[in-house]
Amino acid sequence: MIIDLFNREIIGVFLGWHKTAELVKQAIQSVPYALTKVKLFHYDRGKEFDNQLIDEMLEAFDITRSLSQAGCPYDNAVAESTYRSFKIEFINQETFQSLEELTLKTKDYVHWWNHHRLHSILNYQAPITKRVIA
Repeated sequence: MIIDLFNREIIGVFLGWHKTAELVKQAIQSVPYALTKVKLFHYDRGKEFDNQLIDEMLEAFDITRSLSQAGCPYDNAVAESTYRSFKIEFINQETFQSLEELTLKTKDYVHWWNHHRLHSILNYQAPITKRVIA
């Protein structure tokens, strides 16, 4: 998942069986607006991000990297909170027979998250109401 830290909107998602650089690339490419508008890409220390493929993609769109500091969980607090909610509200409530079914249901969940789920940090509004980039 790619999350806009400004409004907590899930702006990119791609699913696969394993976390790889190709999966990250596909998630970035799924962002629904010009990547030239993205200024900063923050990520943790996962190996799927430390990859020439991701380096080249970010450089091509002049996107600055922001890497989490080792042992500092606060850098990723918004992402970790989103992942926790995703697991509790969605993954743990469902069963999936295939990757295709998981993908389809995830797209529905992301739509609900962005358009209907209220966030206290957003004054109990949905992320879409605070969107800056269109």
